[in-house]
Amino acid sequence: MKNVGEAPQEELATGERSTRNRVARSILQHGPSTVAELAQRLGLTQAAVRRHLDALLADDVVASREQRVYGARARGRPAKVFALTDCGRDAFDQSYDQLAADALNWIAEQHGGSEAVAAFARARIAALADAYRTAVEAAGPGERTEALAKALSADGYAATARSAPRPQQGEQLCQHHCPVAHVAERFPQLCEAETELFAELLGTHVQRLATIAHGDGVCTTFIPRIPKTSPPAKISATPATSATASTTTTHASTSTAGRNPA
Repeated sequence: MKNVGEAPQEELATGERSTRNRVARSILQHGPSTVAELAQRLGLTQAAVRRHLDALLADDVVASREQRVYGARARGRPAKVFALTDCGRDAFDQSYDQLAADALNWIAEQHGGSEAVAAFARARIAALADAYRTAVEAAGPGERTEALAKALSADGYAATARSAPRPQQGEQLCQHHCPVAHVAERFPQLCEAETELFAELLGTHVQRLATIAHGDGVCTTFIPRIPKTSPPAKISATPATSATASTTTTHASTSTAGRNPA
């Protein structure tokens, strides 16, 4: 499990974070729980449990609600129970990467090998393209890469735009996080489709210099200086045909999309 409920540095030595994780895991294992139930299971005072729950509530790891009562209700207010939120569940180990990899393996085996995976990758990225296109089209000619970076960040890619080592040559689009990195390590078609999308949105050829999936620290894409008159193009969800293959090659250096060419 990842650490949940970030604690101040001075608390770490006292085991605050470890205890907070124990509280969250107890709720995961036993379901929605009251303060009294947690205190009994964990051997803590109720005051200590409440303190940890307050931190978990602040971090959106747990949420509170009134306990459901079946039958005659006793006098007084119903006790509160604390349950994990979706965010809290995500703090525990998941198998989404393996599930996605298994699905892509099945697509490859049943529907045409690597080309079927590439078709899926294009369809997936095409479903995301409209929001990115709107952001890029609303930006000025010299601000498209920055606009794309902001749109990618909204989807969890933590992207930034910066000048290339030689600013007169262009810019670099840097993605400091990749939500599908573990799957893309096995299926570079995901990186290739993304690279094609960047080229079509920005209206120029691009070159993928590094990828997190390949083990690099950041996904880095070189964007040459963009002509002011080039409108963002539309990406197709269908595989490129022989008639469009040369266009794809011109727009995106996909041979290096899933790995560091160096």
